[in-house]
Amino acid sequence: MSLILSLETSTKACSVVLARDGVEIDCEEIISENFTHSENLTVFIERIFQRQEGLSVKNLDAVAVSAGPGSYTGLRIGSSTAKGLCYSLEVPFIAIDSLQALANRVVGADIDLICPMFDARRMEVYTTVYDQRLSEKMELQAMVLDADSFSDILDRHGVLFLGPGAHKASEIIDHPNARFDLETTVSAKGMVSLSQKKFELGKFEDTAYFEPNYLKSFIAGTPKKHF
Repeated sequence: MSLILSLETSTKACSVVLARDGVEIDCEEIISENFTHSENLTVFIERIFQRQEGLSVKNLDAVAVSAGPGSYTGLRIGSSTAKGLCYSLEVPFIAIDSLQALANRVVGADIDLICPMFDARRMEVYTTVYDQRLSEKMELQAMVLDADSFSDILDRHGVLFLGPGAHKASEIIDHPNARFDLETTVSAKGMVSLSQKKFELGKFEDTAYFEPNYLKSFIAGTPKKHF
């Protein structure tokens, strides 16, 4: 049995999910243009446990957090909150790649590849590409989008673009193999099965030394991995 709390704060979405054995029990989330993570995160955690009869935060077996890339401030808030819980409860700390968690929400879609995107600045996005098994097929990078972005991949594969950055891509990428999901949101719901798997495998982070992936160093450009 495992009771895991997942925290997603890498974008404008502030999302908390409580899951038992990889199945969602409860969720609190909001998407705010004002990045209200600091005000909402602990409130959401409290609300969830107030609704759970016979359960409290002391029953947690692990805490998972979105590890980036994404908003510097959002990632810091999520990481700090997760660390505080893990220290006080003496439970494992699990880190989940934020883009992989988003891609996990659409696994099973009738498409070859999944390309989650987080909005950066101007025409820039944080992105990578996964197959249906969530194996990374392109190096994680900050990319400046143009009309030829992903053209080499799109010539051979159907690609589903989603996430906050997909709006930018939909305006400039015109290819018959490109599909755009502008409805699926960033959410801790995408972390649940990934967190459970890491818990079962014992893949935990060092709580004291963990740092989110802010993706500070990058070379903007087109995809570098060809397949």
